[in-house]
Amino acid sequence: MIQLRKSQERGHANHGWLDSYHSFSFSSYQDPAHMQYSVLRVINEDVIAPAMGFGMHPHRDMEIITYMLKGELRHEDSLGNGSVIKAGDVQRMSAGTGIVHSEFNASKTTVAHLLQIWLLPERDGIEPGYEEKHFAAEHKHNRWCLIASRDGREGSLRVHQDIALYATVLAENQQLEYAAQPGRSLYIQIARGSATLGDSLLEAGDAAKVDAAKLDEHLSIVISAGEEAEILLFDLPAHSTLPSH
Repeated sequence: MIQLRKSQERGHANHGWLDSYHSFSFSSYQDPAHMQYSVLRVINEDVIAPAMGFGMHPHRDMEIITYMLKGELRHEDSLGNGSVIKAGDVQRMSAGTGIVHSEFNASKTTVAHLLQIWLLPERDGIEPGYEEKHFAAEHKHNRWCLIASRDGREGSLRVHQDIALYATVLAENQQLEYAAQPGRSLYIQIARGSATLGDSLLEAGDAAKVDAAKLDEHLSIVISAGEEAEILLFDLPAHSTLPSH
C-alpha cells in the first residue's frame, strides 16, 4: 500500500527570516492525521535567510538529523560542539536527557536550505550526543547511500532507533530498486527534482508512505525524464504496531 503526501498538503509557516514546510504536526500546524509515521516524528523543510537563525533552545528525548541541501548552517550546543555544515553534510544530535543548541545561517548573503528530521528514540533518558559527517556526491550518485543507522554501519551516523536512512541523487533516466522487507515501513521524501514511484509522479517536497508488508519484494523508484532528483528513504519499524507519541 502506497499513500502519497503532496508538497502542497504540508503545513506552512513563513516568518520572514524562516520559510518552513511541515510534513507532520509541528508548532502551530496541528493535523491529527499527520502526527508521525512509525518513529518518524518531524520532517521540516527550512529555508533560513542570511545571518538569521534559531537562538539557544532546549531539546530532550529526540534523535535530530539535519540534512543540508544548500548554503551553510552554524551549530553550537551545550556539549561544547561548534561547527558549520554545508551541502553534503549530515548532522545527528541525540537530545537524550537534555541538550541546548543554536542554529544560524553562517552566510550573510545566501539562504540556507535544509531538512530537519526528528526521530523518536528507542528509549528515553539516553546520554546526549553529537555527530556529523560529509557524504560525497559520488557516494550518492545513482545508488543508495546509508547516512544513518542504529549500528553506524557503512560509515553512517549512529542513531538510537531501529531505522536505516538512505540518500541518493538519481540522474536523468536512472532507476533504483529497494528491497522492502515484510514487517517494515518505508517513507520516501523527494528533497529536490522529481521521480516516479510505480505510476505516481513525486515532485520536490512530495513524499510516499509505504506499507512494505503489502508490497512485492522490490520497490522501484524511477527518475522522470529531463532532470535529476535527490531522495531520502527511511526504512522504519512497522507503522501499525507503534503507538502515537
